[in-house]
Amino acid sequence: MTDAVGSIDMPDAQDEVSKKARKGGKRGKKGPLGRLAQFYRQIVAELRKVVWPTRSQLSTYTTVVIIFVVIMIGIVTVIDQGFAAAVKYLFG
Repeated sequence: MTDAVGSIDMPDAQDEVSKKARKGGKRGKKGPLGRLAQFYRQIVAELRKVVWPTRSQLSTYTTVVIIFVVIMIGIVTVIDQGFAAAVKYLFG
């Protein structure tokens, strides 16, 4: 007798796969140095996937960040001077 999923007598392939226990895998067979080497290989593989900015993009981004930081320093300085003047006025 069969239904929409499969046979009642034969379990689905997914059920068989989920019932199998994993024993160690790649990680269990390597020592500490093997795992360290694999870690560094994975780092290099991820860095190859990175889209690095061009020189002009990098200079543009750097300029924008420096201008933003200078503006924020100015705002914080004005607010700090205002608080200092207010405290000096209130407490003499």
